[in-house]
Amino acid sequence: MLNIAVLVSGGGTNLQALIDAGNAGEIPEGRIALVVSSREGAYALRRAERAGIPSRVLRRRDFSSQDGYDSALLALLERERIGLVILAGFLTIIGPRVIGAYRNRILNIHPSLIPSFCGEGMYGLRVHEAALKRGVKVTGATVHFVDEICDGGPIILQKAVPVLPDDTPETLQRRVMREAEWKLLPKAAALFCAGRLKVEGGIVRIKGDLSCKN
Repeated sequence: MLNIAVLVSGGGTNLQALIDAGNAGEIPEGRIALVVSSREGAYALRRAERAGIPSRVLRRRDFSSQDGYDSALLALLERERIGLVILAGFLTIIGPRVIGAYRNRILNIHPSLIPSFCGEGMYGLRVHEAALKRGVKVTGATVHFVDEICDGGPIILQKAVPVLPDDTPETLQRRVMREAEWKLLPKAAALFCAGRLKVEGGIVRIKGDLSCKN
């Protein structure tokens, strides 16, 4: 059983999707052992409490340097014997020391079909505003491994979602979450915990079919 840490900053809808998938037996070889929030009062902390998952608040402003913050995060992850880190709406930068220590063991969910509408400054409603401004007919979500380039790590899973003529950033965000994010992230976690993901030459290879069944 692999211990999973989920890093959050806000409402925690993707955390809830992971909790629900775990309760439904859809991540049989992993369990959420820790939730780390970048701010106090995040609703995601209440979700963790209701699910009986230990949580910690680790605020960047409480540390004088990025290195100090990274050291604290690494110590926390190591103490809980975390094997997989999932960024679920985590809006604090993690440094190269953390990325190096957990190379190809950190997942991130991004609300677009990377490489579209991604990179520095592209998060939350900004992504959907950009998609609507560009006039795309299809958007979606991507789960990828995290590396030193913002949204640049190897892609694991993607799912397309239609853009409707009367969409607003808010309606599009809800559709992408419901139809893509909440499905992709638990599936990627299950694949990782089952040892079915391998990075070769910057490309993710998935062993077997995508059903996640053993």
